[in-house]
Amino acid sequence: MHDDLRAAVAADMPRLQTLLFDLVRLQSVSTFGHDPALVRDAAERIRSSLDDAGLSNTQLLEGGGHPAVFGEIKAPQGAPTLLLYAHYDVQPPGPIEDWDTGPFEPFEKDGRIYGRGASDDKAGIVMHLGAIAAHGESLPVGVQVFLEGEEEAASESLPKILSDYSHLLTPDVIVIGDGGNWDVGVPAFLTSLRGIAACSFELRTLKAPVHSGQFGGVFPDALIAMSKLLASLLDDDGKVAIPGLVAGEIIGLDVPEEMARAQAGVVDGVDQIGTGSITSRLWSQPAVSVLAIDAPKVSEAINQLVPAASAKVSLRIAPGEDSKGALQALKDHLVANAPWGTSLDFFYEESGDASILDVDNFAVAAWTVAFNEAYGTDPVQMGAGGSIPFIATFVEMFPNAPILVIGCGDPTSAIHAPNESQDLGVLEKSVLSEAIAFRLLADRAS
Repeated sequence: MHDDLRAAVAADMPRLQTLLFDLVRLQSVSTFGHDPALVRDAAERIRSSLDDAGLSNTQLLEGGGHPAVFGEIKAPQGAPTLLLYAHYDVQPPGPIEDWDTGPFEPFEKDGRIYGRGASDDKAGIVMHLGAIAAHGESLPVGVQVFLEGEEEAASESLPKILSDYSHLLTPDVIVIGDGGNWDVGVPAFLTSLRGIAACSFELRTLKAPVHSGQFGGVFPDALIAMSKLLASLLDDDGKVAIPGLVAGEIIGLDVPEEMARAQAGVVDGVDQIGTGSITSRLWSQPAVSVLAIDAPKVSEAINQLVPAASAKVSLRIAPGEDSKGALQALKDHLVANAPWGTSLDFFYEESGDASILDVDNFAVAAWTVAFNEAYGTDPVQMGAGGSIPFIATFVEMFPNAPILVIGCGDPTSAIHAPNESQDLGVLEKSVLSEAIAFRLLADRAS
């Protein structure tokens, strides 16, 4: 079935691969401290790409921060309209020396494209545009392509953008192309995502540095105090020690330990932390991570007591948890466990709700058939340890539109890490499955 679409996608893959290369070259890092002009330049270039792809009404949607990019193709009479979401902003590259080449210098190796954003989420953009192109001049559904520019920066402008431009958006189905696959070649629907609560703070023990020989042993340096405080976030079993957080247990589907170790690249000899199944620890239990510590470099250290240190702590929260309450619980724990009378100065906070997604609807049914045909296997229904907090906003604004979270990446894509990559074979299957789903949804409506 749908051999015409299969042939069209296969013939288009060289162009789509070039498109992904071009997108990866755009240095669209949206987080604080990076040049916002580069993000806006990326938005303008992508808007031009939507023009080239035959979309109309292309424009930048402004919300006070990085803009979203919009374009549409009106639905044929009686056909549904799909809102196709992806994001063009990317995470910072991190240490450049950890990349095999420059993070914004894409290259292909062993059937994968490497570069920052190759999978998260510029592959999602290619998936949507490739599926549209597969139908040529006969797209059987309406599409509204919505490409966000702040997903990696907490989507701060998204609520305002959705509110101010609500007159543009008329979805019957919402397809969020920012999910991922169970494994290479095994598609998936996300059924739940954890929420997030995070904060950054400074801990200070001294007004200024002092000689470590003169005062060491009498007053604590800030790094010792910070280390003791951060260690209090986990108990002896490696479970989150912040009291009162929601936690659940996943029954059935689990990830073998060997697979998890291989996918995460765990160093030999390192033990697991926490308790319960791996899927439970990933999808339905809280997890706390120390994302950064500001402190002197070892190469620049001198014999002094360090007076201040800063850290950023991120808490992933289980479905059913109140994100603002979890943020307060995190802050309360840090304040209560600050050692030796030290106090904390919080200078950054964020929170976003977890999501539970319905998979009993006509859109999931169409994509299930499409996944089977494109991948040759049944899709997996899985949770995710990551967070897409804005899903709750979409649910509130469009309560009658089914929301699907799908994607092109896999557990070996190293998203947010050095040498991020996208499997080209999976990208082709993702494009084909979406193209088939368009036709199935139009057939259902006719």
